[in-house]
Amino acid sequence: MNMNTSNAHVNGGPSTHVPNGGILKPGGNPLLRMPVVTSQETSLAANCRRVYAHAHDYHINSISNNSDGETFIPADDLRINLWNLEISNQSFNIVDVKPTNMEDLTEVITSAEFHPSHCNMLAYSSSKGSIRLVDLRQSALCDTHSKLFEQHESAGSRSFFTEIIGSISDIKFSMDGRHILSHDYMTLKLWDVNMDSGLVATFQVHEYLRPKLCDLYENDSIFDKFECCQSGDGLRVATGSYSNIFCVFNCGAGDSEVTTLEATRNPTRRQAQNPARPVRSMTRNVRRENTGIDANGNSYDLSTKLLHLAWHPAENLIACAAANSLYMYYG
Repeated sequence: MNMNTSNAHVNGGPSTHVPNGGILKPGGNPLLRMPVVTSQETSLAANCRRVYAHAHDYHINSISNNSDGETFIPADDLRINLWNLEISNQSFNIVDVKPTNMEDLTEVITSAEFHPSHCNMLAYSSSKGSIRLVDLRQSALCDTHSKLFEQHESAGSRSFFTEIIGSISDIKFSMDGRHILSHDYMTLKLWDVNMDSGLVATFQVHEYLRPKLCDLYENDSIFDKFECCQSGDGLRVATGSYSNIFCVFNCGAGDSEVTTLEATRNPTRRQAQNPARPVRSMTRNVRRENTGIDANGNSYDLSTKLLHLAWHPAENLIACAAANSLYMYYG
């Protein structure tokens, strides 16, 4: 807004300009202050501040920030490196599972995460269904672990698919660092880091798909990597599934409630595929049908899947990513 008051008069006398658009009456104080109108559109854009390059030979599968606020770790199939946030041209290799002869390779790293409060502790999972707890104070190269968590299958129950569905796709520490939540293809498992046996509870997620393992292998769905998360109070765990649904399990003692919701604009509760109580204690071209009916009569679609979700650390709020949409649910 532009106003020319060079020839303006107030009460017949010449006007004098003062700061901030004021007009001074002869012999008086500022009488009028004109507002200044500005128009400015806010445009948000992400800028790359640093590139931490040339430290991995394979695709990075996970990244975790350290509680010290200074370092972070990315993990690929064979290595975990430690970076300082302020230094982008040097990193330290802290875990290396690459054998001298690649023909001797029996397992790969699938996920890694720092302890939420102890900056010297981290955990990483493998394709063999094991979780290793590592203490960075032990040595520069953490080729040994301080604790190992795994559940052994009985010899009679093993099959061609046992190792595939037992591969852990994601691990998460609880907010207090007491538990680790892991996700393999069929189940969620809750582990106690202070217990030698480790396993606290098992939650069935895809048990209804067990008769379909051959079809899942043919269309590569058996290799889908679903994430998991835990509420800030540690009372609930969640993971995604097919047909853009996600399941929330109560993990309190004696509580077996399961809530299943579809990630849409108008979510509706669905009957859980397996409402049973938790138990304490490379690519092919053949395509099969991607839809079916589970044991409870609910239809499922393997072509739509909810792989990514996260729980707010303090609020009862879940963010879910389905296809190209982000949904947030508050309960």
